[in-house]
Amino acid sequence: MSTQSELDIQQVSLRSGLPSSTIRYYEEKGLIKPLGRKGLTRIFNANVLEKLSVISLGQFAGFSLDEIRVLLESGTASEIDRSRLIEKSEEIERSIKLLSVISDTLQHVAHCPEHNQFDCAKFQNLLKKATRLQHKGVKKMKFK
Repeated sequence: MSTQSELDIQQVSLRSGLPSSTIRYYEEKGLIKPLGRKGLTRIFNANVLEKLSVISLGQFAGFSLDEIRVLLESGTASEIDRSRLIEKSEEIERSIKLLSVISDTLQHVAHCPEHNQFDCAKFQNLLKKATRLQHKGVKKMKFK
């Protein structure tokens, strides 16, 4: 049986909501490390749950697993590449602006009184705005 500060892989899976296969994959990728094994069962420090939350948040933010691994390896918050975090935040802000314009456009089309959307001045303006934001975002994106 494990102590409160130690969790077996099944407990980690249950508490994190991640399948055991994903936890093993993250271990294989170097994102998390078990304390060891008890028989055939991997044992983790309870703080692995925080790391798994960071990994999930990072993935949701658009970071690759390799980028997340580097961030986690940096150790302390003062060693984290803050410029990379700012870049990612700016990418997310650009995406939010573009998605907002797309949402506005869809709402307008759904309620527009014009029979042909292309005859509608507001629709034309929304299209131009979306295209401008999209091109602006593509120019700033870094392709690896």
